[in-house]
Amino acid sequence: MSHELARELTEISFEIGRQVGVLIDRRGEVTHVMCGTAKSIELPDWGRLRAGLGRLRGLRCIHTHIRDEGLDRDDLTDLALLRLDAMVAITMDERGLPKLAHVGSLRPVTNGGDPVELLAPTAPANLDLDFPAWIRDIEDELGRLDRTRKIGSSEGAILVSVSAGRSADELEAHVAELVELARSAGVEVVDTVTQQRSRLDPRYVMGVGKLQELVIHALQSGVDLVIFDQSLSPTQARNLAQRLDLRVIDRTQLILDIFAQHATSRDGKLQVELAQLRYRMPRLAQRADVSLSRLAGGIGGRGPGETKLEVDRRRVRERVARLERELKKLRDQRQSRRRQRARRGIPVLSIVGYTNAGKSTLLKALTNTEAHVANALFATLDPASRRLRFPRDREVIITDTVGFIRDLPPELVTAFRATLEELSDADLLLHVVDVATPDWERRIATVRQVLDEIGISKAPELLVFNQIDRLPASEAKALLENRDGVAISALKRIGLQDLLSDAEELLWAEVDHPPEDKRERKRIPPLAADGTQ
Repeated sequence: MSHELARELTEISFEIGRQVGVLIDRRGEVTHVMCGTAKSIELPDWGRLRAGLGRLRGLRCIHTHIRDEGLDRDDLTDLALLRLDAMVAITMDERGLPKLAHVGSLRPVTNGGDPVELLAPTAPANLDLDFPAWIRDIEDELGRLDRTRKIGSSEGAILVSVSAGRSADELEAHVAELVELARSAGVEVVDTVTQQRSRLDPRYVMGVGKLQELVIHALQSGVDLVIFDQSLSPTQARNLAQRLDLRVIDRTQLILDIFAQHATSRDGKLQVELAQLRYRMPRLAQRADVSLSRLAGGIGGRGPGETKLEVDRRRVRERVARLERELKKLRDQRQSRRRQRARRGIPVLSIVGYTNAGKSTLLKALTNTEAHVANALFATLDPASRRLRFPRDREVIITDTVGFIRDLPPELVTAFRATLEELSDADLLLHVVDVATPDWERRIATVRQVLDEIGISKAPELLVFNQIDRLPASEAKALLENRDGVAISALKRIGLQDLLSDAEELLWAEVDHPPEDKRERKRIPPLAADGTQ
C-alpha cells in the first residue's frame, strides 16, 4: 500500500464522513471500490465460497476508519470468513491525513490458538513489507497444516443452543441431549456454544455479535458443520448458511438423519423418507435456472413456463403421495395382524419410554432373546415383538417401540403414526424411566405428552424405574415411597420378578381378584445398600 493511496482514501473518507475502501489483487490492481457508513463497510458479494485448502482469496482489503480504532470484529470476521490475504484499516487525524495502518492476516491454527495475526500499527509510509514473499510464506504454512489435519470417519461439528426464557439447568440439559444426539449420528462434537437471550433473533436465532464470534471459532476449529438445538425456519437456515459459509442443520434434521441410519425394515425406511421429504418441501429454494423454460403461443401461455423450483416441488409431492400409498398398504397388513392377535385373546404389553432409557435391554432380559442394544439415542427404530410366558402359564406379546424425545419433530410423529398405532391395542404400557438421569421427571412428562398427542394416553400404565442400582439406597427408598411403580435394573436383572408380578396383577386383575375381593397392590420393597432386592 502506497502512502499516496492511503492519503487519497482518508481524504475522501474525511470529506464525506463515511468509510471507504478498495480490494486489490496480487498484481496490485484495484478490483473493487467500496463506500460504507460511518461505522462499517460492506464487502461486495463475489460468490462467497471458501478458497481451496491452504489457499487464500488473492485479494487484500484496504479501508478507512472514521474513529481512531484498529481492526474491529467485523473486519476480523470478514478476514476469516472470506480468507482474504490481509485486512488493513487506516485511521486519520483531525485534518483527514493518514495516521496509522492496522494490518491483520490469517495464520495457521494449532492447539486452539487465534487464527488471526495482527501486525504492530505503523504509519502507512513506514510499512516495510515484502508482500509477495510474506503472503507466500503464509500460504505455505496454511497448506502444511491442512495436509496434516487428522482425517477421521466422523464429521466434526460445533453445537449451538440459544435459550429464550430457559433456566441455566434447562439449558444445560438441552445441550447435553444435543451432544448425545450428535454422537448417535456419528458426529464428533468439537465444541458447544450457548447464548441466553430474552427472545430469539428472527434472522439468525442468535445475536449478531455472537454469530461473528461463531464464524471465527468455526474457522479456528476447522469444522464444516454447525448444528442448532432450535428448529430453524427456512429463512433462518438460509441466512445462517450464508453468514457462516458452512453447512447448517437444526435438531430436527439431526434426528431425521439418526432415524435414516437406524432404519432397517422396509416400513421404517419408507416412514423416514416420508418424514424427510415433508421436512424439506418448504425448504426448497428458488434458483435462477431457466433451463426448463419454454415458450407457448396464445394468451396466458407466454412466459418462462415451469420453473426448476416448481419441478422439484412437483416431484417431491409425487414421491410423498407414492410413499403414503405404500405405507397405507403396510398399515392395513399390521391391522390384520392385530385383529388376529385379538381373536386369540393374547394380551399385549408395549414398552414405551424416553429414548435410551433401557427399553431394548428390558425386552432382552425378560424374554431371554437377542435384541439390538446400544448406549445411544434411537438405537432401536423398528418395533420388535416377542412372546413372554408368565409364571402361572400365561402368555403375552411384548413389544419394544421407538423411543420418544422432547420436541419430537412433527414430521416424524406424522410419518410414524401408523407404527405408533400399535400402542393403541396395548393392554398395558410399561413406561421405562431411566432414574439415573437428573431430569427423569421431565422425561416422564415428555413421553406422556407424546402419547396424548397420538391418542394413547388412556392406556393403563406401569412406571418401571430402570437403573435403580445406580441410585443411593436412601434415594431409591424415597422414590418408591413417593411414586407408584416398580424398581428394576434391566442390565443387572434386578427386580424383574416384581415387574412380572405387578404386570400380571394389572393384566388379570378382574380374573384373579373379583371386584368384591380386590386387594391393594403391595409396595415394592426398597433396595438394600448394595443394590439387591
